[in-house]
This record gives sequence, structure tokens and C-alpha cells, in this order.
Amino acid sequence: MVNFVNEINYDALVERSLRNVVYYALKIVEEQGLPGENHFYITFRTDFPGTVVSKNLKIQYPESMTIVLQNQFDNLVVRHNSFSVDLSFGGVPQTITIPYEAVTYFADPYAKFGLSFEHENFDMSEIATDGEKPKIAGNAEVVSIDNYRKK
Repeated sequence: MVNFVNEINYDALVERSLRNVVYYALKIVEEQGLPGENHFYITFRTDFPGTVVSKNLKIQYPESMTIVLQNQFDNLVVRHNSFSVDLSFGGVPQTITIPYEAVTYFADPYAKFGLSFEHENFDMSEIATDGEKPKIAGNAEVVSIDNYRKK
């Protein structure tokens, strides 16, 4: 378990769980290849610690870039914290390594599925909010369950 927390940051927990969707989708492809017409668009931070791209790609894409895993990729290796894949850029084969925390967007257009990630620098310490009030978006309403508890 992590350090003691004052409040649970559910946004961070959901973010972490959704990053697991990326992991498992890539794991399927690593083990059996892309099924049917599925293919992935993955946008990631090239400046995120642990991201490995060539010097030329880093110059061309100093902050972020999008890759497509569809027909021409090789050696997809899926690890628990990152994945690597061989792609061709301008006819030059290159291996890139992407930590899941660096991913900002993941989509499978065939399945009409996509995920956007806001916590680009997520780690387990972000689950603790240190007493901050949670941020609520839109017209969400907080309902206390104290009235429904047996006393």
C-alpha cells in the first residue's frame, strides 16, 4: 500500500485504471497481432522521463507526437510500465519506448473508442490530496450518504 492518505483522489484512481486499458489492448496485440480492422492512434509526450525516441524525432517532435499501430510495425514489447515498438520514420526503422504515463491519447478508430489522459505525470502519490477539496466538473452533485446509514 501507499503512504497514509487523508482523502482518496478518485480522478487519479480512474486515470490509473484507464491506463490499464491501454496496457491490456497492447498486450492482446503483442500476443496475437491486431485483430480484424482494429488499429491504434497513440499520442504521447516525447519529453516525459523514460520516453526513448531518436535524436531526430526528438528535434522534430520536442513535446509530443502521435504514432499509428496498424499495418507496419514490429517487435511490440509490452511491459508493466512502458511499451516499445519498431516503426519506420521516413524509411528509417527506429525503436521507440513509451511509458504509459507519457500517453496523452489512445484511440481505436475502428472500434470508435478513445481515451484522453489529463494526468500526464501521474504517480501513486497523486492519489492523496492532502486535505484538498475534490474538484467537481459540470453539474455534478455531491450527496451525503450519512442520512441513509443505520444508526
